[in-house]
Amino acid sequence: MNRAFSRKKDKTWMHTPEALSKHYIPYNAKFLGSTEVEQPKGTEVVRDAVRKLKFARHIKKSEGQKIPKVELQISIYGVKILEPKTKEVQHNCQLHRISFCADDKTDKRIFTFICKDSESNKHLCYVFDSEKCAEEITLTIGQAFDLAYRKFLESGGKDVETRKQIAGLQKRIQDLETENMELKNRVQDLESQLRITQVSTSPAGSVTPKSPSTDIFDMIPFSPISHPSSTPTRNGTQPPPIPSRSTEIKRDLFGAEPFDPFNCGAGDFPPDIQSKLDEMQEGFKMGLTLEGTVFCLDPLDSRC
Repeated sequence: MNRAFSRKKDKTWMHTPEALSKHYIPYNAKFLGSTEVEQPKGTEVVRDAVRKLKFARHIKKSEGQKIPKVELQISIYGVKILEPKTKEVQHNCQLHRISFCADDKTDKRIFTFICKDSESNKHLCYVFDSEKCAEEITLTIGQAFDLAYRKFLESGGKDVETRKQIAGLQKRIQDLETENMELKNRVQDLESQLRITQVSTSPAGSVTPKSPSTDIFDMIPFSPISHPSSTPTRNGTQPPPIPSRSTEIKRDLFGAEPFDPFNCGAGDFPPDIQSKLDEMQEGFKMGLTLEGTVFCLDPLDSRC
């Protein structure tokens, strides 16, 4: 068992790894709701949350409101809470954000887990009422967390430092390309100034342009500032126009396309890949704690 996962008792997992890796395990439950809590872990933390949501449930029940039914889909990718008929996802709790999960030892229907919200970064406690399978659901979440953590280590977690180096290298390459482009522009400016100087120092009244000198092969030497469109060839025809700079492929000083470490897998490496990996690493490092505890502390609570 890895250090990122802990539970009070050593119990056998409920499902095969393939069932949670390639598919998901569905459960039906009633959703009592969610409430913000101050801590990511703790029996007393979830106990207070359960009591609070149960009290709110009794008030709604006395007003004739029904507790909404939901479908839970548990896999290595998280715990999805869906509307049973439309399959609309109401909440999507990623496993590395789930830090605590518990079920009631006296009431086999009640279970809860604490998850860090992806937008507000607040810790929310979700409470459910299942058909006497709270412990099974808790263990399923624990197994999914265990498998997801192993998968993270195998596929991404071990490469965090390597990808940081790649990201730094990519940033360095971009800086060099920018510097290279600035130098090119500077050279072009200097060449333009030199040409203007040469024109201004030519003899007055000279209107006939000097024919370009040729090399030993009777070829006009290449010049980076020459414009083929203004110099006809020896047979009197104009060469094809050079495409505008905006349509050319961006190339470096040696005429090669800039190196991009992520070119072959842009879909697999989004710009914020490193922050995502760091977030997952931090979440898995905190670990998931499973507990069986007692939520029902008085007759009112036991009548769910």
